[in-house]
Amino acid sequence: MRAVIQRVSRASVTVDGDITGEIGRGYLILLGVGKGDDEADCEVLAAKIVKLRLFEEPPGKMNLSLAEAGGGALVVSQFTLLARCDKGNRPSFDPAEAPDRAEELYEKFVASMRAKGVPVETGRFGAYMDVELVNDGPVTIVLDSADLRRKQQ
Repeated sequence: MRAVIQRVSRASVTVDGDITGEIGRGYLILLGVGKGDDEADCEVLAAKIVKLRLFEEPPGKMNLSLAEAGGGALVVSQFTLLARCDKGNRPSFDPAEAPDRAEELYEKFVASMRAKGVPVETGRFGAYMDVELVNDGPVTIVLDSADLRRKQQ
């Protein structure tokens, strides 16, 4: 499972002209589910994201977590994060999980974030979405659950 976390001043997702999710200060999380990912990947990734200290206090020093900063999360499914581009010029999405299983794990990730006390908004799984954000900093972090799980062992 791969996540791109962007610290934002605000972010929203629109589907067919309707806003499906919107936050002020917080994280926009683009989430890709890969083949072989499971519930443990959801948990380890959510736990790490909640504890990340990406908000500044004092200015110039990232020392506050999402909860400490009073932020929320906007989680958007994005299978293209699993693209392989090593052969030819057209990306291969073979490493991405099948849609039904990916949606199940996406929902489990969202539930895990909420269980940790984070207010979470979402996009619409599988839909064509317009994502708007104001990247604060900019601060952008990429996490892979496989890397996090290896470090736990």
